[in-house]
Amino acid sequence: MRQAPPDYKIIFNHDGTFHGTSEYPQQVDDLLDKIFVPLEGSQVGALFWCVGSEEARWPSDSLPMDGSTENRWYASVKGMRRSEGVRAFFNREDDLYGRMVKRGHDVGMDVYVSIRMNDNHFWSDSARKALPLAPEEMRLTTRPHLTQFRKDHPEWTLGIGNAPRWAVTSWNMAIPEVREYTLLRIREACEQAEWDGVEIDWQRHAFHLPEDDAYKLRYTITDLQRAIRQMADEIAQERGRPFFVSVRVGASSETNRRIGYDLNQWLKEGLCDIVATNANSGTDPGVEVEEYLSMMKGTSTRLYPGFDSHGEWGKDHLLDADQWRQAWFRGLAKGYYDRGASGVHLFNWHNTATARRPLLETLGSLETLAGHQKIYTAIKRHIRPRSEIRYGAERDDRLLGEIPVELHRTITGEGPTFTVDVYDDTGSQKSPSTVRRIELQIDLNHLSPADVLQVSIDGTKLGQGTRVSPATKNTMDPSEVAENTWLVWELTPADITYGRHKITVVLIERDPRLLVPIVIDNVEVHISYI
Repeated sequence: MRQAPPDYKIIFNHDGTFHGTSEYPQQVDDLLDKIFVPLEGSQVGALFWCVGSEEARWPSDSLPMDGSTENRWYASVKGMRRSEGVRAFFNREDDLYGRMVKRGHDVGMDVYVSIRMNDNHFWSDSARKALPLAPEEMRLTTRPHLTQFRKDHPEWTLGIGNAPRWAVTSWNMAIPEVREYTLLRIREACEQAEWDGVEIDWQRHAFHLPEDDAYKLRYTITDLQRAIRQMADEIAQERGRPFFVSVRVGASSETNRRIGYDLNQWLKEGLCDIVATNANSGTDPGVEVEEYLSMMKGTSTRLYPGFDSHGEWGKDHLLDADQWRQAWFRGLAKGYYDRGASGVHLFNWHNTATARRPLLETLGSLETLAGHQKIYTAIKRHIRPRSEIRYGAERDDRLLGEIPVELHRTITGEGPTFTVDVYDDTGSQKSPSTVRRIELQIDLNHLSPADVLQVSIDGTKLGQGTRVSPATKNTMDPSEVAENTWLVWELTPADITYGRHKITVVLIERDPRLLVPIVIDNVEVHISYI
């Protein structure tokens, strides 16, 4: 039986951006300081280091090395620093990845190599601003990470009609040659150092099979995951110690079904030791923790729900966006731990690790989360407009989102009901901190002073609440009244107890002068402590 992975508390995924943030030629100690100094002494137990996408960030006889796709002629200084800096490490015979693993171990962190399975960042460029690249256009196009292998085989990509337009040049994992090529890339990456394991990042980007056939073809993704597990077991046997396999997948069973991840089968076969979850784009808070733990029963697999760096939900709130995001992440983490998760996975936080140090010191345990401000929300399904070039990125994300939603009068006098799970026991006498304030905040777009609403919590009707405009909170620029208005109620611990709450909003009367409907954008419970 395989050994269980350590309890990492926080897993920190880093995409390797720091290769481009020092003048050429970058030195190993400079890179390692940039990576580890912001994390030292925090609750981060493992660093997952991304070694690029299609190009190898190591000398390879089989794969093009970083910079090859541009023929080492770069469109930016940052791009030159990144690719030429990587080449310089190996030209100097620096043991880059070996030293990275050693530095991590010296500060108490395991270090994994992270592989993006279908990264498609070459889909467009800032100069073109037109339709994304089509498979037949790749042959005559030069872009970073657009390899000759992909140019030579447009028929092995998903193709137009099988994915969102910007993702049609993603590999089709149903093609055996694509899986073999991907496994080669993973094997070479795993051989670069004495890593503690490998992360298979299926969610960057999560378009692997023709969308109409993904469920039927899920066995092909399982085939590759099975081959990765076999490779990892071989490495572990050669080294005489574990070599763990982590996978990053969707937050819900329905998301995984749509994409083609047969996670239940993976767990039955022991194809992974860690499951991290997240959206293809942004953070998906709808993690089905209980469902995952049920599938993991009888295994040593650990669950790490994930947080992305995207902060679109922090905009236009009554709190500063960063303060809001911290409170939201803490509320999510509290819920994940209470429901049985082992820790949390942080994605794309590398450039903001110093600024988010308070989260790195609190998200790793229930004890350090206690007494901190938290926000619990209904799930928001962010979908970018059809006019945006990356429309469809959120296709399989946050499928259980209840907001935003238009508010209309109903025949029966009912209205939409929103689910907010609260994991702070605000009335507990055992709590080491005292609750200072509990508020229900509802964000409504296009609300007029003439509109009349009725809001209730778990069937108990509330008063009209206090109307607050975000513009009044911005003392630097109070000249314009915001289009959205927040309704705020101060509540007691008896109103909001530990557990699930149903918040209903009913439109009683709408201002007849307005053509636009009211839109409910956010439903939140805020809890702060002394």
